[in-house]
Amino acid sequence: MCSLALFPPPLPSGQTTLCESNNELLSGTASEQPQKQESSPPSLYFPRESLKLHSRTESSSKAAFLDHSETLWMRSAAAWRDGGCTGLLDEITNSNTEVPKWLSVGSGFSLALLRWFSSFHGSMFPHLTLSSEDMLAEFSQVLNWSDCVVRAFAWHPHTDKFALALLDDSIKIYNPKSATTPTLKHRLQRSVAAVQWKPLCASALAVACQNCLLVWHVDPCSLSTRPSSGCAQVLSHPGHSPVTSIAWSPSGSLLLSASPMDTAMMVWDVASESCVPLQRVGGGGVTFLSWSPDGSHVLASTPSALFRVWETRMWTCERWPCVKGRCQSGCWSPDGSRLLFAVQGEAVIYAMTFSDKPGVPTCASTGPQAAAAVADLSESTFNTPEGDITVGGEIQSLSWDPTGERLAVLLKGDPQAADRPSIIAIFKTRTNPIFELLPCGFVQGESDAEPRLMQFHPNFQHGALLTVCWSNGRITHVPFYFLSAGVPHFGLGGSPSLPRPQEGAADFANQSLFTELVS
Repeated sequence: MCSLALFPPPLPSGQTTLCESNNELLSGTASEQPQKQESSPPSLYFPRESLKLHSRTESSSKAAFLDHSETLWMRSAAAWRDGGCTGLLDEITNSNTEVPKWLSVGSGFSLALLRWFSSFHGSMFPHLTLSSEDMLAEFSQVLNWSDCVVRAFAWHPHTDKFALALLDDSIKIYNPKSATTPTLKHRLQRSVAAVQWKPLCASALAVACQNCLLVWHVDPCSLSTRPSSGCAQVLSHPGHSPVTSIAWSPSGSLLLSASPMDTAMMVWDVASESCVPLQRVGGGGVTFLSWSPDGSHVLASTPSALFRVWETRMWTCERWPCVKGRCQSGCWSPDGSRLLFAVQGEAVIYAMTFSDKPGVPTCASTGPQAAAAVADLSESTFNTPEGDITVGGEIQSLSWDPTGERLAVLLKGDPQAADRPSIIAIFKTRTNPIFELLPCGFVQGESDAEPRLMQFHPNFQHGALLTVCWSNGRITHVPFYFLSAGVPHFGLGGSPSLPRPQEGAADFANQSLFTELVS
């Protein structure tokens, strides 16, 4: 099994990872960045001091306006929209002078019963006692989401533009071929947990917010830097908040959303603004979604020690229990046949292989044992000029590049210990004809920055391109130059590129390479 002990040591202070070339990660100072290609993505920097944070919550701003009378039905509709059944019952109970006494008393009794049941339910699922902000921080794929300058990032699946959500709840769209940088703001765009572009569409961007989903339609040809809030569709469902994860189908026809407060996974038809809940007993909610590239499966994590894999032909699911904690993160191979996932409380990457028949994993007869451990990321100590550095431990997120040849793993580290930093570990992978895993190296930034969020570019032509959002507000792009084994590549001039040096068998003799056993 692959382990961190086989990795090269982390870089010394002052050195950053520049790129991969000839099967090696090259390092240097920030000023030694390799020369950028034309239309390459920009490296950005967002100082925390430049972001104007909200000075007051939306509810407290009501004091700035004069009181005006609203009918009971108007208040009840608003309470239902904002707080669901609990909010409605609370409004009716407090309006005892406007409703019959039996209705007020009955609502109060129902509210007390509902709160008692909620407290009992909360003892079974402790996450239900968290505030919305704490819940988003707990289940976000972003490390230290609450204090992160860049809270969400998404590459467009077909072009070089990307969208990012900042600490002040604004969203910016960058395109290296355009001088215009649209900024998206909406009164409901609070506590953004995720953003994702709609496939096969140039303009639609889904945003997971605290109380709803927003789908922005931003004309790529528009010169406006501040699109109107009328360009955003608002999708909401009672009890389905906060939204922590979203996922478009590869065809762009459906949008999934998940909330830890709702045991149902919502399947949205954005055009009609309608949804169908997919609900199963157990788990206490849904925290993370990942749709396979071939569209055949969906990974749905829960706050409990189980996750589900849905097949999208008949929308049936298989339930997979975990030993220690919840499924923290997962990613699919490019062909959708293999799922890698990490479990909270464990320093291990697991893999499940799916057969051609949708919804049926191979070795399904063996149950949960069909998930095989493929990498051990337990803590390893490296000797560096600055002293010993310990790397490894729990996994925050996983990202697999579209060629299936590089896997990025964001390790949490220990924020209380300077010698246990969060770091990105890179593995070389191969999916065909068998699955293989080999250590590559660590991706590191400036000495005062730790990685918080990462994503691979979906269409990088020279190998793989990893975008990293750092704790100091900087966004950088690390290219991995290699020739994909399954895709023919040609040089910029149209002639075949020079082949990279072949590694001899002796180069791999001392490496611990995970290889899938084939019967």
